[in-house]
Amino acid sequence: MKRALAALVLGCFAVLTVSPVVFLLTGTFMGSQEMLDLIAPMIKGTDSFASWRLFPQYPTLRNVVELLLDSPEFFQMFWNSVKLTGCILAGQLIVGMPAAWGLARYSFRGRGFLYMLYIVMMMMPFQVTMLSEYLVLDAMGLMDTSASVILPGIFSTFSVFIMYRFFNGIPESIIEAARIDGAGELQIFLRIGIALGRPGITSALVLAFLECWNMIEQPMTFLTTKSRWPLSLFLPEIDGGNAGLSLCASLAALLPAVFVFLMGQDYLEQGIASSAMKE
Repeated sequence: MKRALAALVLGCFAVLTVSPVVFLLTGTFMGSQEMLDLIAPMIKGTDSFASWRLFPQYPTLRNVVELLLDSPEFFQMFWNSVKLTGCILAGQLIVGMPAAWGLARYSFRGRGFLYMLYIVMMMMPFQVTMLSEYLVLDAMGLMDTSASVILPGIFSTFSVFIMYRFFNGIPESIIEAARIDGAGELQIFLRIGIALGRPGITSALVLAFLECWNMIEQPMTFLTTKSRWPLSLFLPEIDGGNAGLSLCASLAALLPAVFVFLMGQDYLEQGIASSAMKE
């Protein structure tokens, strides 16, 4: 009885979780008039309820064609998102990996304080640091440039925290054996640290990709030129009466995130489990 009840509850949660994706798929291939008829009460503000169909009554590719052939802004913002996300991830690899390795493998004065500072910074939402970041970027003359979004993203503390947990789990005996064999500190980091910490590095990159691909507040705050906006700001620009195009664009923006998540799912689960473990 308990198993059946648990299965029922989990099934309900699964349906609720999947329903937005089904909503996107259905709306992508639904005609404009059919969609307006279904959501008219919501748009007009009447007392009746809006409805939805699991399958379109008259499937069409009009929304897909309009997005791919008649929406140049979509492609411009898509490649803006690719550039911003790619630069941030590359910067986190260059900056974050050595920082995480240093915190995990070396003892120095102030190490505990620095680690706690990373934790505190990781817990702060963007709204807390927005003003200070704005003032610094403005003083550097980087406002309304891609660098105003890329630079703060590169120095994210969350990626360092995930990689730190994996680097910290590497047995000290392996490091000492490498030193005895004559390996230098750089060789140990490149050949042992990165190899054994690959699950943590991959999980950190997956989480960073999901965060950067969907970021809204940072580009809204630091970018004023529309041609520099990422894909996450494309949807608010779509006219409210063109709901089909909006759903199609949402589905297109979702696909890269789903692909990256599926590719790094195993490493991501290991990273989440490792970050939850106590030292």
